[in-house]
Amino acid sequence: MAQIQEYQDLVLDALETVQFKLIRDKADINNDALIFHPAMAHQIFGESETIFGYQGLQVRVLYTAGPLHIYLGIEYEKRVNEISAGEIKADDVVATIAQSLPDGCYFINLDEFLKTLDKADKFQPFGEKLSEYTQRGDDGSERQFEIYQCDYKMSSFLKFFARLQTFILWFVDAASYIDTDDAQWCYFICYEKYKNKDGEYQYATAGYTTVYEYYAYPQNKRPRISQMLILPPFQKLGLATQLVETIYKFYQSQKNVVDITVEDPSEDFQRLRNFVDAKLCIDLKSFERNEIVKGFSKEMVREARESLKLNPRQVRKVYELLRLYYTNVNDEKEYRAYRLEVKRRLNAVYYKQLKDLQKMERFKMDTEMLRARLPSMKQRIEQLQEEYVLIEQDYKNTIDKLRA
Repeated sequence: MAQIQEYQDLVLDALETVQFKLIRDKADINNDALIFHPAMAHQIFGESETIFGYQGLQVRVLYTAGPLHIYLGIEYEKRVNEISAGEIKADDVVATIAQSLPDGCYFINLDEFLKTLDKADKFQPFGEKLSEYTQRGDDGSERQFEIYQCDYKMSSFLKFFARLQTFILWFVDAASYIDTDDAQWCYFICYEKYKNKDGEYQYATAGYTTVYEYYAYPQNKRPRISQMLILPPFQKLGLATQLVETIYKFYQSQKNVVDITVEDPSEDFQRLRNFVDAKLCIDLKSFERNEIVKGFSKEMVREARESLKLNPRQVRKVYELLRLYYTNVNDEKEYRAYRLEVKRRLNAVYYKQLKDLQKMERFKMDTEMLRARLPSMKQRIEQLQEEYVLIEQDYKNTIDKLRA
């Protein structure tokens, strides 16, 4: 009897084997220049991110560029089923991927999929257009993008969005589908407006952001940015920045919005957020150079909240970033004052923990175990310096973008 260990050469890396394409025209089916691969596959194929049982395997996941109808298919040279005379079976790749897709939203017959492409020229963005953006390439070429806002009231949109959010399982770690039945969700979709071979305008889906509108007493709301994804062929075009700025403008005009927050931001998104917020705050009176050098103030919090709907914690980060923007790092006194202020903020939690222990000890409470968990003063100084260096480098990278 054949043993699975004999076929370890048939264990394939899903990140290399799975191929995505966004199809605008039937000729794109065979255009390998359009291929992009997933950033991760553990949410589909498990922690090993492998597929077993094939030689020369290609997993094709095709989307029509606008409405995002999906085709799933595989091609391979040999399969372990035949090699082992039926004793061992290969992974059912299509069925495994299909388990993670909404019911009835994909095709396994390529001809049926291509029929949807015949109607793709009629696809139009859902909802209300909020903004448009022209991206200019180094070669002088221009691409047009438009951002729309939509909500749960359109059933046709929700079917479209169900297909759109399937990308997150491949490109956003620890992602999960949102409950589109929840009326508190608000959707912002970015499309590219382009001319097809007949010179007529069509739309291709480029990315999206979801925002959950939390209730705030008594009749207010606190929008929280939840998921953001720019599809790989559209990355590095400034679309994420445009999406965030559009969302800000959408909510800043609403008087019942308390502030705008972000749900568990990744490091990349936090950098993007810092850049957008700093770009907006730099024009506020309380963030002018002569005010910044006086230190962090309640007026900064008030003005940023009233004008831009920023929450106090984010305002503090923007203050530190713009304080460094205005700081002459060649002036040791000025630079040292900046470093100490940031480190005081970073060290606030540690000092609070020390004070809490001292208070407990005054009441003769046993703090031995709690003290053992805290770093020594020497260790904390080293940790603090490491934390500061990372933050300063992040701020400097953002400042370079602000000055570009």
